[in-house]
Amino acid sequence: ILLVAPLATLAGVAAGSIIGLVLGYFDGLVDAIGARLLDTLMAFPFIVLVTMTLVAIGPSNLTVILVIGIAYAPLVARTVRAAVREQKERDYVSAARLGGEGPLAIMFLEILPNIRETILIELVTRLGYAFFSIATLSFLGLGIQPPSADWGLAVADGYGFLTGGKWWVVVFNSAAIVSLVMATNLIAQGIGAFENSDA
Repeated sequence: ILLVAPLATLAGVAAGSIIGLVLGYFDGLVDAIGARLLDTLMAFPFIVLVTMTLVAIGPSNLTVILVIGIAYAPLVARTVRAAVREQKERDYVSAARLGGEGPLAIMFLEILPNIRETILIELVTRLGYAFFSIATLSFLGLGIQPPSADWGLAVADGYGFLTGGKWWVVVFNSAAIVSLVMATNLIAQGIGAFENSDA
């Protein structure tokens, strides 16, 4: 979980950031079609979409990374798109256009550095969700597979021992998952507070 979740999050945030940059920068048909596609993808419940996909193609570390990354991309893209639309009205973007910079240069060299805090908050927040989602999928037998170690698998294995009084197998592994998710959320809140204090 400590490897798969970060990789899945990085994949989703990277893809979502690129999509959000393009949709936020270009107006008209590109943005209209892209926004509708994002809304359509986000209409599906996250855990249902991921579960159905993993059932269809089979669970493995690679498929978990790809499926969660794809599921996160529209959520990240929506946030980045809004940030880009706000930034592209700034004077520095107008100056870059007057200086002859093309759309790609403006998006990646001018706007992207100015929304890095937004992307970082998305990265840390989605990482917390990824830890919880992968643990849940592993508990259901659809995430990380044995012999790989995973807290979700440990909770599933220990579930049968509850009636025998060995509650700590479930409780301690569940506590580890909750602590990890809470820690990432606190980090995301801290980054957001720091960004607001600098604004």
